[in-house]
Amino acid sequence: MALRKIVEVGDECLNKVCRPVTEFNPHLHQLLDDMAETLTEARGAGLAAPQVGVLRRACLVMDEETEEYLELINPEIIDQRGEQTGLEGCLSVPNKWGIVTRPAWVRVRAQDRDGAWFEVEGTGMNARCFCHEIEHLDGHLYTEHIDHFLSEDELREYLEAEEEE
Repeated sequence: MALRKIVEVGDECLNKVCRPVTEFNPHLHQLLDDMAETLTEARGAGLAAPQVGVLRRACLVMDEETEEYLELINPEIIDQRGEQTGLEGCLSVPNKWGIVTRPAWVRVRAQDRDGAWFEVEGTGMNARCFCHEIEHLDGHLYTEHIDHFLSEDELREYLEAEEEE
């Protein structure tokens, strides 16, 4: 395994639509393993292949309950319900935060590292991460959903209010 460089906003690969994964081979497994190591090092909640400069439909999301990475190859959201609004950031937009509205519940259909199809559901942070990472695969960033980046004071106030709840 190896750490990969996380590309940041301004890099053109973050604005491109990724190609589907068609070969489930050691090259893909290496990419997924490298992404897991990179995500662990960065202490993030999710990471998409274009964030490490690879234009393929693959991403990882930290499962909030098991604290293990879910590998999603060629993922698509097949159902969604409700609404949640909350704080969001991105490893490719370092030290910036905004408020984003996402579905409260989503169901995702994806393939695993060997090509087998499966479905997974998520609520709360998991639903938020599924949406965020899958958007990366279509060349979009969470910044398209915010009206402004939070200032340090706004961020502190938001986090304090969350703790009180």
